[in-house]
Amino acid sequence: MSASTDPFALSETAIAAGYELVVYETIGSTNDAAFERAREGANRTWVVAREQTAGRGRHGRQWQSPPGNLYASLVLVDVATPQRASQIGFVAGIALACALRQLVAEPSHIRVKWPNDILLADAKLAGILVEGRALPGGAYAIVAGFGVNCQSCPPDLPYRAAALVEAAGATRSKAADVLSLLSGQMADWLGVFEQGFDAIRAEWLSLAAGIGAQIKVKTATQQFEGIFQSIDADGRLILVDASGAHAIEAGDVLLGH
Repeated sequence: MSASTDPFALSETAIAAGYELVVYETIGSTNDAAFERAREGANRTWVVAREQTAGRGRHGRQWQSPPGNLYASLVLVDVATPQRASQIGFVAGIALACALRQLVAEPSHIRVKWPNDILLADAKLAGILVEGRALPGGAYAIVAGFGVNCQSCPPDLPYRAAALVEAAGATRSKAADVLSLLSGQMADWLGVFEQGFDAIRAEWLSLAAGIGAQIKVKTATQQFEGIFQSIDADGRLILVDASGAHAIEAGDVLLGH
């Protein structure tokens, strides 16, 4: 795992807020490397790789990581308790959506999908993986990992996917463009999060795909079908069907059903 010089750079906003950047040519997983940095005392540190060999998504699913796309993880120490760690996923979703909306001609085509995806129209453009671990000494590290299809998307997926370069009017579609904007947005929205989750929840809902529409949600043990009403104060999806309202903590959402 060797460090590399790279055109990647943080925004002036992020630098002024004390964020740092480490870039690698090839790495197993930026999330794993970020936790290593956290154990060494890092905080507010972005870990970026040109290529991952062991990228992963939710539930340990493999995240294909060819060169040209963005693979970045942010180390945050003691920004939230373990019970509130999942709320950082909503901060990350807002920040990434806001960054990507600056790079396309039709910003409304960029939407967040519960709990952790970014859509370009109806196709998956990016995924977010938030993980938390206790550190020696009692601190709690949260790592927010971002995988963004900038130049390509994997073939033969069981769902529609898109790359930023395909977006109408996307004059800037390189991973470095996304990172610069994302780093500034994360710094800003983490500042909002410090005041509580209410403003984050409201902004996330304004960006969300499927609100008020019929959806399916598949959990580890059940499948629900009903109206996507909202998310609650803990970030759980609220689905309403004939039997009433259900608060769903984790699951896969299918839109348009």
